[in-house]
Amino acid sequence: MKKVKITVKRMARYDDLMAQYENPIEHACSMRLGQTFICNGWQRPEGMCDSAWETLSPFVMTLAHGGENLYDGWMKDPKSAMISCNDGFRPVSFLVEVLEESAE
Repeated sequence: MKKVKITVKRMARYDDLMAQYENPIEHACSMRLGQTFICNGWQRPEGMCDSAWETLSPFVMTLAHGGENLYDGWMKDPKSAMISCNDGFRPVSFLVEVLEESAE
């Protein structure tokens, strides 16, 4: 199984939608732009948001087990995916990519 790196690439915030639909939340997201995580299989990396991990984990597992070319050529690098978490108010976009060294 290969190690997979997850990098926070973009963070958005939709204050208009939050004001209209969301109940106030004191601390909804602790991700930081440029933050990275290394995944060893199915285990959620420490510090990774539970909700984001639920969205990312199927892609992480596919890439870790040698899958590539997701969605028939969607990504320029076939051993990667650009995935956003499922928070519609403050989505975070993550680059998920295979590290070439094998996991031990």
